[in-house]
Amino acid sequence: MRYYPLLLDLHGRACLVVGAGGVGRRKLASLLDCGPARVLVLDANPQAPDNPELAPLLAHPAVRFEARPFVPADVDGCAPVFAATGSRAVNATVADACRQRNVPCNVADAPDTGAFIVPAHFACGDLTVALSTGGHSPALARRIRMDLQQWFGARYDGITVLLGRLRPLVLALGHETGQNTALFRAIVESPLIDALAARDRAGAERILTELLPAELHPRIVELLHELA
Repeated sequence: MRYYPLLLDLHGRACLVVGAGGVGRRKLASLLDCGPARVLVLDANPQAPDNPELAPLLAHPAVRFEARPFVPADVDGCAPVFAATGSRAVNATVADACRQRNVPCNVADAPDTGAFIVPAHFACGDLTVALSTGGHSPALARRIRMDLQQWFGARYDGITVLLGRLRPLVLALGHETGQNTALFRAIVESPLIDALAARDRAGAERILTELLPAELHPRIVELLHELA
């Protein structure tokens, strides 16, 4: 199976996690890093909140915990949904409820029965790198993620922040799309990445002066603030 890669904006969304064990805790922690409006966590075990690893997550203002079994109506208004209990039957019930309502669902113990899988991923500042083996081997995906994370390090942190600052300034100039594309490609193919990683301010200023339109030269100091 080939999955469609997608990065989802969770701000303002309501999410559902069914199961508060180890898998459910990991799903919840990764969700909270992305700023959902609210997350409902369900677990039939009333002692689940006593787990010291879960308690800090449940204390988050976006989280509501209910100690009760899942019912199909729980998925209404939620997206995405995570079926992360230790019961295959319960997870299948969650997946069926989501399928009937066209709600995207991730099923921890049977990925093929859900609508999406969660790829192995890591973040370097504002840069997020995700990868998947198509569900064939989460262990291999994890190994590749670790290798890539070690190789990336903090190398691209500076350039990612700078491009985030630069993009609206370039677009505001009103130049043609092709001209803007050529400019951004020239920047990322230049030695600027290495200059920023080395915090070489003089080198970064020189490169930007050579590449940026004259109208943006007065903004170079602002662009490099705290980056080099």
